[in-house]
Amino acid sequence: MNNIPVVIVCGGQGTRMRGSTTQKKELVEVGGKPIIWHVMRIFSTYSCSKFVLTLGYGADQIRRYFMEYEWMTRNMTLQIGNNSNGLSPQQFEKMVGHPPWEVSLIDTGLHTEKAGRILKVADYLNEDRFFVAYGDDVSDVNLQSLIDFHRSHGKLATITAVQINLQYGVVDADENGRVTGFQERPKLPYWINGGFMLFEREVLDIIRDNNFQDLETEVLPHLANSENLMIYRHAGFWQSMNTMKDTMTLERIWQDNPPWKVWED
Repeated sequence: MNNIPVVIVCGGQGTRMRGSTTQKKELVEVGGKPIIWHVMRIFSTYSCSKFVLTLGYGADQIRRYFMEYEWMTRNMTLQIGNNSNGLSPQQFEKMVGHPPWEVSLIDTGLHTEKAGRILKVADYLNEDRFFVAYGDDVSDVNLQSLIDFHRSHGKLATITAVQINLQYGVVDADENGRVTGFQERPKLPYWINGGFMLFEREVLDIIRDNNFQDLETEVLPHLANSENLMIYRHAGFWQSMNTMKDTMTLERIWQDNPPWKVWED
């Protein structure tokens, strides 16, 4: 799997997080690390080490985070005040337990839709297939099982489908209005797109030939209509981070026993 590039779509404005933070949504921290870092660690656990980030809104923040990544995460020794040329040499210590990453930071436009962003990074996708992920969804999905399933059906695309819980409790009552019970946030019977998508390279041609811009309303329906889209049903943990409430939920889970932490420290 180490040859499969991972496109992380992270150019949106994150409007539902507005007013709660000035940070780019993908950089909001859980357990002291940005949520996009968690997403990348999930993939790199399965030997995916090539990441292509589609930048747009807040690109400067994401660029700065990765440009300063080594400085902010490694132990180091600085030599200060004893260099005649004005430079300060530094010695980095080995980053223990961190897999090697190749991270491409690509400007795909401020208002570009997701499919348009994916197409704009096509030159960085040189393999037969590629993953597409959102920069704010975490899961304990088994990516090896996902790719095995994708290879088995021979279609052009597979999306990871998950079931979510209703955010409210449900009152059960008979026809006369007599309450018979309560269900606290029951799981809905529907399957939704949980990200962690796998595409064959031909999908790039479909986006280009049809001038598609939106992933969810144009590309995926087109693939479904041509019988080229499958879902991989994941019954385990999945959580998106769209609001500050979601952030607090993930932080609480992280402090307990985070199911999406499939990597070793």
